[in-house]
Amino acid sequence: MDSVVERCAGLDVHQASITACVRFPKEGGGRGQEIQTFRTTTAGLITLRDWLASYKVTLVGMESTGVYWRAPFYMLEDAFEVWLLNAQHLHNVPGRKTDVADSAWICQLVEHGLVRPSFVPPKPIRELRDLTRYRKALIEERGREVQRLHKVLEDAGIKLASVASEVLGVSGRLMMEALVAGTRDPEVLAELAKGRLRAKLPALREALEGRFQGYHRVLIGELLAHVDYLDEAIERLNGEVDRVIYPFVKEVELLSTIPGIKKRTAEVLLAEIGPDMTRFATAAHLSSWAGLCPGNNESAGKHFSARTRKGSKWLRKGLVEAARAATRSKDNYLAAQYARLKGRRGDGKAVVAVAHSMLVIAYHVLLRQEPYRDLGANYFLDRNSDAHKSRLVRQLEHLGYQVTLTGAA
Repeated sequence: MDSVVERCAGLDVHQASITACVRFPKEGGGRGQEIQTFRTTTAGLITLRDWLASYKVTLVGMESTGVYWRAPFYMLEDAFEVWLLNAQHLHNVPGRKTDVADSAWICQLVEHGLVRPSFVPPKPIRELRDLTRYRKALIEERGREVQRLHKVLEDAGIKLASVASEVLGVSGRLMMEALVAGTRDPEVLAELAKGRLRAKLPALREALEGRFQGYHRVLIGELLAHVDYLDEAIERLNGEVDRVIYPFVKEVELLSTIPGIKKRTAEVLLAEIGPDMTRFATAAHLSSWAGLCPGNNESAGKHFSARTRKGSKWLRKGLVEAARAATRSKDNYLAAQYARLKGRRGDGKAVVAVAHSMLVIAYHVLLRQEPYRDLGANYFLDRNSDAHKSRLVRQLEHLGYQVTLTGAA
């Protein structure tokens, strides 16, 4: 098999060590190979970089192994072209797996052009990605803490959630702080209500009479303190995200023109796919990488239903949440698409289809640097009005009506 890359390297990366294989042309003809093991400390990575440079390596391939690939990738990316490779594309012959064999196999795959690199965003986007992912983790943790708070209140017989729409609103927070401070009288607690909640004072008095015990006070106190900490941490991360994303303010504004996408979702989109859409050949390539397009399942000429492939869970979460927000709005293309698909495919598949459409829209918005122009809620009707008309006539005839169509004046 012909060599596509003249001087290349393959790295088998572990937590504490890296086994590196270099392949190069020999002076008398043929191919030479050298293998050596290095530590993953900074000093070890510098030694690895110098060793690769001594062989005039032009391309380095490494397997994506947890988070252990990051340190060597970041150390080598400024000196060489580095490819991060999908582990599923690197299966070796069974029963012959060692660190030395793995590094040599990776090197040979790179040498002969049998693998493709995974998408790794540039440094500023990687920083933004780490911030937005941690922020999302804290937001989800805050949601779990609120659920635990509801659980403790129910255990204590306090039915505040049945009366107040927001337990952690101003009124609910005052009542829980009073409970933690030792107040048990439902009359006194109900009088802490503010605004429109005061119209429900009789229901509040009944809901706030329970069996609140000492351990409930401890649990609720800790939960409220943790929620406060999470709120402060999320706010600090918001400020840091604003600092990092400042060079991409224009892209955030462009993405925010898409229905369902606001500033936070736009930040997540940029963090996951980056602002440079030329990294993806087409919108279909981006959708495939993100795991938001149907897979292929064909046998004997027959096509079967196929699940979407795995992609970035952070990108999928953000787009699905944005898709649900877009479907709740009116008079836009995405809401019409959801309504059209929900009856035939169900809610889940319809939402994923809308998320896929939003990703395609985001691709073109970023590529063309133009705001989104909505096709309108009647797009599907106008596109094939005759078929829609025939379908409505058939439905009326099925109900026992005789239909005669007359054009409007």
